[in-house]
Amino acid sequence: MEAQPPFQRSHILQNSVVVFSKNYLPLARINIKRAIVLLITGQAESLNFGSTKQWEVRSPSVVLQVPEHIRLTVSNPERHWKVPPVNRREVLKRDRYTCQYCGSTKHLTLDHVIPRSKGGQHTWDNVVTACERCNSTKSDRLPHEAGMLLKAKPKAPIHPAVAFAEQFWNAQNVGEHE
Repeated sequence: MEAQPPFQRSHILQNSVVVFSKNYLPLARINIKRAIVLLITGQAESLNFGSTKQWEVRSPSVVLQVPEHIRLTVSNPERHWKVPPVNRREVLKRDRYTCQYCGSTKHLTLDHVIPRSKGGQHTWDNVVTACERCNSTKSDRLPHEAGMLLKAKPKAPIHPAVAFAEQFWNAQNVGEHE
């Protein structure tokens, strides 16, 4: 095999690898450098799903085949995820910075679907992003009383690994049907 020019060698390090949990749940996409560390330290193993890519990485003493998919061989019990607190930043992020009544992306505020004055709580399933106009129109009423409809039912964010797994498997299914 002939030596690769330096620009091609560094290009390999721009690739990413999908990491699966010990139980084969796709967790995240990491850079190839992190994957190399996990493989060399024995914290991960190669996965071969048939026609997956592999990159050859060389050092003075080691030639390593880095696959497109790796699986963790150890579990990390202290890596627990907590549902984030209900705050402006997290609600705006969940609602993709869009008013949940009209779809506007300007002058955003938070709205309690069931107003606090009517017993509504400051919880993930009761707080949504609303533009100032919709928030003012709805005022201290329930959405149906104000003649307004929510674009989506509010809910707590899901674990990032679950969100990544859904995205990963949906992308795999799209690839199969093309």
